[in-house]
Amino acid sequence: MSRIISGIVGGVPLAAVPGSATRPTTDRVKEALFSRLDALGMIARARVLDLYAGSGALGVEAASRGASTVELVESEAKAAQACERNARTVNDAVSRRAVTVHRSKVSSFLERVPPGPHWDLVLMDPPYPLGEDPLAAVLGAVADRLAPDGLVVVERSARSPEPSWPDGLVRYGDRKYGETRLWFAEPAADGREAADGEGGSAVAGARA
Repeated sequence: MSRIISGIVGGVPLAAVPGSATRPTTDRVKEALFSRLDALGMIARARVLDLYAGSGALGVEAASRGASTVELVESEAKAAQACERNARTVNDAVSRRAVTVHRSKVSSFLERVPPGPHWDLVLMDPPYPLGEDPLAAVLGAVADRLAPDGLVVVERSARSPEPSWPDGLVRYGDRKYGETRLWFAEPAADGREAADGEGGSAVAGARA
């Protein structure tokens, strides 16, 4: 059973999605991801968006660790219900509505949000069968709604190619964990080249 790893509700089991409609991020990958995000200062007080949320495990982990607001976007009915249960666990613990759930397709949700710096951290765990072109279209919409010092994390199969980054995003690095690869990207700036995966980026001090 997956759990919230750390923070105000650390150790609490997560409500799972019945059946096999989603592919949950393993606790090993989640722990490695959030250790890195903590080191980058990307969680505390951040506005977080969790796309293709599944059970909401990534978003509620961010909320438990001190994110200011978290939005979970999931279209599948049973998964959205699990999101609601897990959001309620965190919201009850912090005595406010830190986590909100949107039952919606990702593309439709993003279309309803006007361009602007809405989120500091965007977590994306799309279904592995999702094609590269639809993924690129979502990344383009995300780029138009990301804060200037924001960060995007995309979880993909280790056998999938690097995502096609839109003009508004540049690769910051990647990490491989077994069959999973995490891709990190940040807002593009004039003259900035893709990082080698080890740093030098402005995001390292974004919320220091």
